[in-house]
Amino acid sequence: MNYRTHIASSLLEVGQAAWDGLVARQSGANPFLSYAFLHALHASGSATPETGWQPQFIVLYDGEELAAALPLYVKGHSYGEYVFDWAWADAYQRNGLDYYPKLLSAIPFTPVTGSRLLAVDADARAALIDVLRATQQASDVSSTHILFPPDEQAKQLSEAGYLLRSGVQFHWMNAGYASFDEFLATLEQKKRKNIRAERRKVLEAGVTMRRVRGIDATDEDWRFFTRCYRHTYAEHFSKPYLNLDFFRRIGREMPSNLLLVIAERDGSPIAASLVVHDETTLYGRYWGALEHVPCLHFETAYYQPLEFCIEQGIQVFEGGAQGEHKMARGFLPTRTWSAHWLKHPSFADAVERFLERESGGIDDYIDELNDRNPFK
Repeated sequence: MNYRTHIASSLLEVGQAAWDGLVARQSGANPFLSYAFLHALHASGSATPETGWQPQFIVLYDGEELAAALPLYVKGHSYGEYVFDWAWADAYQRNGLDYYPKLLSAIPFTPVTGSRLLAVDADARAALIDVLRATQQASDVSSTHILFPPDEQAKQLSEAGYLLRSGVQFHWMNAGYASFDEFLATLEQKKRKNIRAERRKVLEAGVTMRRVRGIDATDEDWRFFTRCYRHTYAEHFSKPYLNLDFFRRIGREMPSNLLLVIAERDGSPIAASLVVHDETTLYGRYWGALEHVPCLHFETAYYQPLEFCIEQGIQVFEGGAQGEHKMARGFLPTRTWSAHWLKHPSFADAVERFLERESGGIDDYIDELNDRNPFK
């Protein structure tokens, strides 16, 4: 078929109805692919050309119908990606070559697996890959990186000549638990005892927890959460990626997908976490605290969301990037993917050899983790 191709520098050029209509047809859809979430990142100034995220979305039209799309950015750095290629950039620099700009297909600041090759059917998806390959060849970029595609799309990209890289996250699976205690009963005795001790420490510190659905969150709640979020970044001497305008926007545009967990002591809020969810999956996202209370992070960012999953019948809790400590709390290792193309032939060969070695290490790492399964 003859698709009409367009490079969109803003989602406004595509329109919310067309974008969300295409996303709804994907098997790997999640709230982060929605127009509301992506547009909030752009409109709030969080992911813009000024911050190193220049939107260059590839969109294909069949007549007037949006047939395929790829969220794509021109990047001038590697911050906010969670698939680390700093060593590749350093190798380019040491050899007198420019690694930036590069092309990146991802949801900014969001290490969540989901459809990247959005398409109405297999023909449109194949055409989208062809356009991406032509775009990267014609562009003044060193490389292209597609982060966190689902298994099927990772395989398609590999067949199209992209190098696959695997990683590990930790996900909790709901086995139809009727209560948090029923979940605890499936863990090894030591793990179960530690979790109960951690929750008890929070209670003994006089902290109470309040869960606020997005639809009920007030502007005061969003301002407090943003304060916690920024404070935690400052404690780690880092600059936060997101701002109050972003949180206000998603709170207004996608409230049914949001849950705030707010910790309070003596009637005052002291910490908060924000999770994103749909009917089947909950995604751990952001956390922050204004004062230290032992084990408060676990209660606010893990145990309260786990209870919410059990109450709502949510099947999967994706814990976010990294963190072997999650295994002691019932999360199990899950493989993730990224796909890479490098224009320079010698560097492409070197990266391919590196990924072959790294892949073997990841396989061994997953086997080792599975040997430490926290369940009985």
